[in-house]
Amino acid sequence: MPVVFRWKGYRFHFFSNEGDPREPAHIHVTKDGADAKFWLQPEVNVAYNRGFNARTLSLLSGVVEERREEIERAWDEFFS
Repeated sequence: MPVVFRWKGYRFHFFSNEGDPREPAHIHVTKDGADAKFWLQPEVNVAYNRGFNARTLSLLSGVVEERREEIERAWDEFFS
């Protein structure tokens, strides 16, 4: 499971086996047993949320948006 970066104790990562056929680029975020998945395109959107409150989810969405290019680059490098 490649970790793209860590931020304030949150782990931003994806899985090496992302479905067959592979799902579009996205990022998983985990901390303290909670996790969420964000689609990156066409805009950052929550795919699912398990355990984060609305405020935290909004904060994480902003981090994903700010670092979307970095996440997409890591995804492309890993899967190419």
